[in-house]
Amino acid sequence: MNRLRYGWMVGLVAVAACGEQADGGDTAEAQSEASSGPEVVAEAPFRTSSEPADHLVLEDEGHLASLKQITFGGQNAEAYWSTDDEWIMFQATPREATCDQQFTMRPDGSDLSLVSTGTGRTTCGYFFPGNEKILYGSTHLGSDECPPEADRSQGYVWALYQDYDIFVADADGSNLVQITDEPGYDAEGTMSRDGEWVVFTSARDGDLEIYKMRTDGSELTRLTDAPGYDGGPFFSYDGTKIVYRASHPEGDELTDYQRLLAQGLIRPSQLDIFVMDADGSNKRQLTDNGRANFGPYFFPDGERIIFSSNMDAESPRVPDFDLYAINVDGTGLERLTYAGDFDGFPMFNSDGTKLIFASNRGNELPRETNLFIADWVD
Repeated sequence: MNRLRYGWMVGLVAVAACGEQADGGDTAEAQSEASSGPEVVAEAPFRTSSEPADHLVLEDEGHLASLKQITFGGQNAEAYWSTDDEWIMFQATPREATCDQQFTMRPDGSDLSLVSTGTGRTTCGYFFPGNEKILYGSTHLGSDECPPEADRSQGYVWALYQDYDIFVADADGSNLVQITDEPGYDAEGTMSRDGEWVVFTSARDGDLEIYKMRTDGSELTRLTDAPGYDGGPFFSYDGTKIVYRASHPEGDELTDYQRLLAQGLIRPSQLDIFVMDADGSNKRQLTDNGRANFGPYFFPDGERIIFSSNMDAESPRVPDFDLYAINVDGTGLERLTYAGDFDGFPMFNSDGTKLIFASNRGNELPRETNLFIADWVD
């Protein structure tokens, strides 16, 4: 059985700020190291392995072959390959836990380790090239406790936790350093494959915008400026472009967005996929279907985008998300999965031969989400 090494562990819930699953100043002075506790060895809180799952591939899912399931139970999502494809970093909430934390493991499910603090809520974990350091977002400086779920009395909304900041640590989670230190929400951070840049979402200027900075927090640049939400950004494999999700409401819808934002909330019912150059120029919208499109990632050649959407669900209220591909000019839309419920957070390995994604397919309990790896068939 996998062994899990950790200092301490409190309640772990899968809220995915990079992709956000729809249901289903002087930063050098701001750096801080996490306190360290006694190291404990405990049984892994969930099972990981690599088990054949071709029986879960539907007839029309011709791009997926040799499907393997690598997590079993709870909520597991936002799994991102290391640049050498030797490791995966992901967030998980075991069945008996309440808040998600960051874990690393091999693509075959071995060597599972908790690498975040075990406190607060975390999101968006990435390996630096060389796998000696990691990056992720966490609320643990605000409180050891898991922050509360969003108040749904105003409909389906996401919480923008004000204690979120972005951190860098050694690969085992030690030597934690804070690289954002502005009041309010700093999260949804992802990294360029050369390890030089972080792109992330922040409310520091009064709106939800995308920013770019060096991995030490320096050279901060704002990349978006349209009223509304811009977030969930990812670099292309060559680092020249950024794909992201956005909602730019007008009129009464903009007023509603701003009202919710003041409460630390956002309503994600309509999001579209956008692409821009890495300096923020040449922005262009790829989707316009009135539904929630999110979790986009480039194909390694930079010519297409893979993303999740409920565009073919019976209604926006039905949590039926599938994977789609689209050309970077907005043409050639193709549906890739048909499993129903939820397929999301796709990412290709370095040469595009394997796809990792999160899915409700084959789950033992309703609405559980697990990680799968498939050979990609073009």
